[in-house]
Amino acid sequence: MMDAKTAIKTVMERNGEIRQIYWVACGGSLVDLYPAHCMMMAESMLVESGIYTSREFLLATPKKLGKTSLTVLCSHSGGTKETLDAAELALSRGSAVITMTHAPGSPADSDRWISWVYPWSEDQKTEVIPSGISLSIAAELLAAQEEFSSYDALMEGIRKMDGIVAAAKEKVRAELCDRFAALCQKHDFLYILGSGAAFSQTYGFAICSLMEMQWQHCAYLHSGEYFHGPFEVTEDGVFYFLQKSSGKCRPMDERAEDFLKTHTDTLMVLDALEYGMDAVDPAVRDYLDPVLFYAMNCELRSARGRLFDHDVDYRRYMGKVPY
Repeated sequence: MMDAKTAIKTVMERNGEIRQIYWVACGGSLVDLYPAHCMMMAESMLVESGIYTSREFLLATPKKLGKTSLTVLCSHSGGTKETLDAAELALSRGSAVITMTHAPGSPADSDRWISWVYPWSEDQKTEVIPSGISLSIAAELLAAQEEFSSYDALMEGIRKMDGIVAAAKEKVRAELCDRFAALCQKHDFLYILGSGAAFSQTYGFAICSLMEMQWQHCAYLHSGEYFHGPFEVTEDGVFYFLQKSSGKCRPMDERAEDFLKTHTDTLMVLDALEYGMDAVDPAVRDYLDPVLFYAMNCELRSARGRLFDHDVDYRRYMGKVPY
């Protein structure tokens, strides 16, 4: 069974010191890689980190991509063409390549690079799914090449997330799910706000859970950028949903919340600290908030799906028409 320590050891034996790490995927798979990118940007003195949607990686390839690079890609289906093409490109440039996929035997699961096949079902442990795997890869790279003082805290946090998420699911069902679904029924559109590494789930909640899986019109906003233009449309009758993070970027979310409380009559707040993240070391909360928010997003979208009789697996375009 693959593990991050072995994967990084293999990478460094083949390529030597790594100076760039590129995270490459599409849609929900890209969302899962974003917190690890944020962690590398914040914690590494040696390695540059970049995150790309797969097609952009192909069209606007970083010039530094080469033997001192590690490219980490995720294709849940194992057959996403842009992601496979990106893996081939990285390999051709001499980069070390790690792919993650749920599909054993798929094109992404190849012995031409390091392949990590992960399980996927409800209530899988955080450490064995892409959100946990990518953080572990980043942590092992940091630990192998430079000091990473929060290594133990991160690994403990990853282990704690399973219990935190389980309790938070019960809490969100009791406190937020019905209201969220009802507000979606009342409002054709909503804004979703968040910041830091958790902004990955602000983005993911909008484009995957709601737009893709529920056909709900919405937009995602960065809590810090909210005050640099978007707050001008704030008024009563407009639905705002705030993902309030527990780490370093929390002051941005709090500032947005303070304004929204007095300028709209339709605000919902999902506060990570109220849903268990106080049990995680503050040094690594930023990187693990997205794990919590993803699980809560799934509960909220399911509640909406039940009220609207809209199955989360139903599509009208994806995989059905040419695009």
